[in-house]
Amino acid sequence: MKVLVVEDQDQIRSFVVRGLKEQGFSVDEADHGDEGYFLTKTQSYDAIILDIMLPGRDGLSILKQLRARKQATPVILLTARTELDERLEGLSLGADDYLTKPFYIEELIARVHTVTRRFRGEPDHILTVADLSLNLLEHQVHRDGREISLSMREFSLLEYMMRSAGRVLSRMQMCEHVWGYHFDPSTNLVDVYIQRLRKKVDKDFDEKLIHTVRGLGYRIGSANS
Repeated sequence: MKVLVVEDQDQIRSFVVRGLKEQGFSVDEADHGDEGYFLTKTQSYDAIILDIMLPGRDGLSILKQLRARKQATPVILLTARTELDERLEGLSLGADDYLTKPFYIEELIARVHTVTRRFRGEPDHILTVADLSLNLLEHQVHRDGREISLSMREFSLLEYMMRSAGRVLSRMQMCEHVWGYHFDPSTNLVDVYIQRLRKKVDKDFDEKLIHTVRGLGYRIGSANS
C-alpha cells in the first residue's frame, strides 16, 4: 500500500515513515500543509496520515478540501491536543480515524490496515495471518478451519501480535500493551504466555507462525515473511 504522511515535526515524521516502511508500505512524506495538499492532488494513495497542526494549510483544511473534491481516500488525523471539539470536527469533516500524540507505531499501523480494509469493503473485525484468523466480534480464533480455545489474556496477546504481523515485538512492548504495566526484566511472564500460544496455535501444524528473534523478542507470520 502507498501512504502519505504529512507531519511537520521531524522526529515524529521520521518515526512514522520508518515504521511504515519496515512493514512494507510505500511512503511519501511532507512537512508542510501546502506540500501535503499538492501531493494529494497529484498522487494516488491508499491512506493519508495527516497532522492537524501544520504550517500553511492545517490538517482540517486539507481534509475539508479533500472531501470537497469527492476524494474518499482514508484519512487518519494526528493531534497533540485532546480537546473533544477538535476530534469531533475532524470526524464530521470525513476523517476515518484519529490518534492523539504520543502513540505507538504498532497502533497507527493497525489503524491504517483497519481503515483501508473498511474502505475496500473488507471486514475490519477479522485479523488474518496465513491460515490463522482472529474474530474480534465473536472472540474466536481459527487455524485452517479448526477452532482454537484461548483465555482472555492469550487472546489479547495474539491480537496484539497479529495487528503487528511480521514486526518484531519486544517483551517490553508486549507487557505494556497486553498487561498494561511497565516491563520487569526479571519476569518471564511474556515467555510463559508465548509458550502457551505456541502449544495452541503451532503445535499441531507443520508451518510455525510464532517465531523467536534472539535478543529482540517475538514476531508472528510465515517463516519467510
